[in-house]
Amino acid sequence: MRLGPGAGWKMLGQSCCLLLAALTLSTLAQFVPPYTEDCRRGSYPPTGPTFKGIVPWYKINLDSAPRIRWNQLIHDKKVELTNLIQVIKDLAKDFFPSGKLIELVDKGLAPLVDTLPSPFNEELKGIADVSGVPLGEVMLFNIFYEVFTVCTSLVAEDRAGKLYHARNMDFGLFLGWDSKNSSWIIPEYLRPLTVNLDFQRNNKTVFKSTNFVGYVGMLTGMRPKMFTLTMNERFSIDGGYIGIIEWILGKRDGIWMSFLTRSVLENATSYSKAKDQLANTEMLAPAYFILGGNQSGEGCVITRSRTASLDIWELDLKKGTWYVLETNYDHWKEPLFLDNRRTPAMKCMNRTTQANISIETIYDVLTTKPVLNKLTTYTTLMEVSEGTFESYLRDCPDPCMPW
Repeated sequence: MRLGPGAGWKMLGQSCCLLLAALTLSTLAQFVPPYTEDCRRGSYPPTGPTFKGIVPWYKINLDSAPRIRWNQLIHDKKVELTNLIQVIKDLAKDFFPSGKLIELVDKGLAPLVDTLPSPFNEELKGIADVSGVPLGEVMLFNIFYEVFTVCTSLVAEDRAGKLYHARNMDFGLFLGWDSKNSSWIIPEYLRPLTVNLDFQRNNKTVFKSTNFVGYVGMLTGMRPKMFTLTMNERFSIDGGYIGIIEWILGKRDGIWMSFLTRSVLENATSYSKAKDQLANTEMLAPAYFILGGNQSGEGCVITRSRTASLDIWELDLKKGTWYVLETNYDHWKEPLFLDNRRTPAMKCMNRTTQANISIETIYDVLTTKPVLNKLTTYTTLMEVSEGTFESYLRDCPDPCMPW
């Protein structure tokens, strides 16, 4: 459907009204049933309306040339990937009906792929080859994940010293509202693109991750027997948008944060080495890295600016800190009053107690509203010593918080 003159601005006005209404609702309702609830019990194994299916597995052969290693996955998910890219383009056209923005993406971003480090540059080209999506749009698709992830991650240690790591991936904030289904548009299209990946070299697993098809960075992963890693966006004035603009304009001192997480998962051989790289590598965007190891006490939240580590919050059993939990706000500050997933999540962790923490009870915590919300696309549960890596597609039927 072609939009008439001024339609984009009309939709912008409607979106602003919707946003204002949502902000008002969030402020009033986030601590009031049924938008919040008592801590869930017995949610695992996953079932019911919040469970939308088990995430499928694919193998990625790191011995293959970068340009072809994603071919099978992209071939299998070509239709779903094309559908999502079209939705993103439609959202852009709502505000720029002339199509100039997409034209700029197609012509301007594609040449910049060659400035990316190996193997990411060739992998993006291979994804464009097989999917038929223009290279600039594949690049844009990968940029999105640097600025739109709103998540909950935690690392916890039980009394036997076993370490658990889990996350809810919340994605697509303000990227279009589907009033018919009462949901954000982007998560609807991301769920069919969610996959678990087993990255192998010499037919042996190097690391595992939960990914969105077409995205070559890593947001959630585990190097078996060594460490687990998730990344959450950190809201900051000197944020990801600034780094991306600088990168486009030619200042390329920092690394894409999701490229850094993938490099760490692929190459770091210990918790301490992973921690050092995550804390000290210059990046394009600020972030929280949530890292778990394989020994008692190995768990932390690394709070990053674009250039430095600002804080490392670690497990400390002697002081009673048996878990660390991060949403999208510095842990030493109060979360934004419109978006307090931290308090209900920590309440449920504290009620669970260290004596009862497990894969099952952590899933309960991540299923409790508003920790589970309209943006939640998947939940991943990891236990490094036994190699447990489980991912489930999620939904949050009404009544449910928008974030």
